[in-house]
Amino acid sequence: MDKKTILCIGAGYVGGPTMAMIAAKCPDYKVTVADINAQRIAGWNSDRLPIYEPGLTQLVEKSRGKNLFFTTEVEKGIKESHIIFVSVNTPTKTFGSGAGKAADLQFWEKSARLIAEQSEEDKIVVEKSTLPVRAAEAIHRILQSNTKGLKFSVLSNPEFLAEGTAVADLENPDRVLIGSMISPEGHEALEELVDIYAHWVPRERIITTNVWSSEMSKLVSNAMLAQRISSINSISALCEKTGADIAEVSHAVGLDKRVGSRFLRAGVGFGGSCFKKDILNLVYLCETFNLHEVADYWEQVVLMNEYQERRFAERIVKNMFNTISGKRIAVFGFAFKADTGDTRESPAIYISRLLLNERADLAIYDPKALDNAKIDLGDVTAGIEYCSDPYEAVRGAHAIALITDWKEFAEYDYDRIFSLMEKPAFIFDGRNVLDHDRLFKTGFNVFPLGKAEMTHFE
Repeated sequence: MDKKTILCIGAGYVGGPTMAMIAAKCPDYKVTVADINAQRIAGWNSDRLPIYEPGLTQLVEKSRGKNLFFTTEVEKGIKESHIIFVSVNTPTKTFGSGAGKAADLQFWEKSARLIAEQSEEDKIVVEKSTLPVRAAEAIHRILQSNTKGLKFSVLSNPEFLAEGTAVADLENPDRVLIGSMISPEGHEALEELVDIYAHWVPRERIITTNVWSSEMSKLVSNAMLAQRISSINSISALCEKTGADIAEVSHAVGLDKRVGSRFLRAGVGFGGSCFKKDILNLVYLCETFNLHEVADYWEQVVLMNEYQERRFAERIVKNMFNTISGKRIAVFGFAFKADTGDTRESPAIYISRLLLNERADLAIYDPKALDNAKIDLGDVTAGIEYCSDPYEAVRGAHAIALITDWKEFAEYDYDRIFSLMEKPAFIFDGRNVLDHDRLFKTGFNVFPLGKAEMTHFE
């Protein structure tokens, strides 16, 4: 078998872009992405990719059909590939032991068993999904239990992509982390993967560790970033009560070199597929080892995030005369962040449901995430209109709730928007991306996050 053959099982937000970059940077390798979801694979083979990411279409088109292929034939891909990345979903368990915190590894285990069953030669298996610490050990046991005498090397290669900048992150990463088993075979497999990334990543940025440290580093990185967001969001509530300005506080604190400015922008809460899931995974790990104080510490990061989402919705109700029943609220943004169509764990899901519980009528607009919004709120049969135009969403609305920090939201004609809305007109800016002084002069009652409100009421 040609050792320069790569398969990725899973064609989602991680697998697709990562393999597209490897194919573009390593033209001497054949790269195949396999997924049982035929619709998703058809999307990857079309002009309209199944996920939105700036620069991704151009990246895929560079190699697709040459050394980058997308297929539903997972078994065939396993047989023909020497290195197999596994990038399947590892959601939080909803049942049984560890429900609500532990990772559900059923898709990973099924993939491992399929690899063992279909393989005819020794292979390298790479954990690309976020997995709990020591998962590699269980995966290695499943693979080694094959009856053909095959040997498998398991590596951990966690992704550190930020959605919205994934292509840039892949092309110029802060670091590439690869963990291996402590054995001659493990070290040899590690060097093979290092050689792939070394096609474009400077060697000093390729960090090698033992497999357990690699798995732990992924969880801790996301937990630390989420902790910063929850920390500044907790202070935004205090700023609103005291007259302080969260933007000024964030700027002043961020200038301290020991703290730094990144992830200190207050908002309605963090979302995405990783932060909440990885923190709860860390909490479960701590509880498993009876480190209850440590578990409580990290769980508070998630609780603070939920508080911020709830607080934003409650602020809308309170300031609209304690009732939003029958009132139209235009929701600007449903993706969990700008420049992505991903809505997994988006604050917009929870805030929308809270507003719907108060019997508001929602008009939802998002440049890229409307299809996912319809899925996330698919059980709601009334009270929602999905709008393909922001001016359509605000027509007859009593308020705008801005939830995602899309740049285009700051570029709209708010004089026109004001003329289309019911009066008094409210704007609740959950990302502080709008010109609040100008909105106030236009006639809006403006409620920034972590800043003093600006109203025309006496």
